[in-house]
Amino acid sequence: MTSNSLDPDIVRARRMSIPVSAPTLATTTRRARAATAHASDYSALLKQVKDQGLLERRYTYYAVRATLLAVALAGIIVGAVFLGDSWVQAALAAALAVVVVQVVFLSNDAAHRQIFKSNRANETAALVMGALVGGISLAWWNNKHNKHHAAPNTIGKDTDITPSVVHFYPAESPPRSTVGRLLHERQGWWFFPLLMVEEINLQVQSVIAVLTRPGMRRRGAEITLMALRLLGYPALLFIFLPAGKAAAFLGIQAALTGLYLGAAFAASHIGMQVLPHDSRIDFFRRQVLTSRNVSGGRIAGWAMGGLNWQIEHHLFPNMPRPNLRRSVPLIRGYCVEKQVAYHQLTIFRAWATVVGYLNQVGLASKDAFRCPMAAMR
Repeated sequence: MTSNSLDPDIVRARRMSIPVSAPTLATTTRRARAATAHASDYSALLKQVKDQGLLERRYTYYAVRATLLAVALAGIIVGAVFLGDSWVQAALAAALAVVVVQVVFLSNDAAHRQIFKSNRANETAALVMGALVGGISLAWWNNKHNKHHAAPNTIGKDTDITPSVVHFYPAESPPRSTVGRLLHERQGWWFFPLLMVEEINLQVQSVIAVLTRPGMRRRGAEITLMALRLLGYPALLFIFLPAGKAAAFLGIQAALTGLYLGAAFAASHIGMQVLPHDSRIDFFRRQVLTSRNVSGGRIAGWAMGGLNWQIEHHLFPNMPRPNLRRSVPLIRGYCVEKQVAYHQLTIFRAWATVVGYLNQVGLASKDAFRCPMAAMR
């Protein structure tokens, strides 16, 4: 055992040459045993998951899903060509938004090594789907998303809650202007409308990353695929459609893609426990207590790309999506056994919680140490 794992009182005592009392040693021993027990909690759960075959690949499932999405994408393209100069193109733009998000979900599965046993095959699939269809850099996304999975809802570690336009925990320096303060205090109300630019935000950050990071993995391939998506796709629209309809098609597709994608991700963590930077909670509890499941079974699973089973996904990121649903009884029962709260809401209650929580964060910004979740109870 290193000094870093000892009780702070013992460390200080050693530095000052003060004898350590027996009660302090006993306290440290209990803490060490508790930490070991907590670490073994995840190991025991992992063994049960493996014994039930829940980490085995599901090739047929993914082959069928990929084929259906490819057919849907091709159908929208053919439909847009034959429909021509018509405002009915707006419906195809909305349909394309749904397909793009579903492809991004599938790319996320591949990035998590859920589809193939081969890391290279997973990476290639994620790259093609994410960069070519979604216009999102795989290398940039992996770097960002891995930090989120390693320390979800942890201040200073999870980049998904880094303060920006929206604050996910009380701001130390809230806006001073009257308008800025009013918007900040009611940030929950305009959070979802703001998501309509989320696709553009992800694409802009991806472009900046691939252009400014020379050492990025597969940089040339990413630049090529993203250029085809971000330049070729709009060019084709303006070639085959009048400028007004082409712009409308792009706007509708981008806005609905951002709203759909952002709303799916937002339901999973916003409003759950936010941890301080130096939190030492064990992996099992960190993942469960900061994540929220969304009820709705197979329908929710399809609509949210498996993100509705967020607790299971965070505990086992490489578990194939169809196995997440099968693992729910095991993991929920294990949480009950270990007395760890397992959170699940309907999608509408989850979204309402997101809005309420973000408004509480805005109102609590004058006191940076106030817990918004505690204030809501």
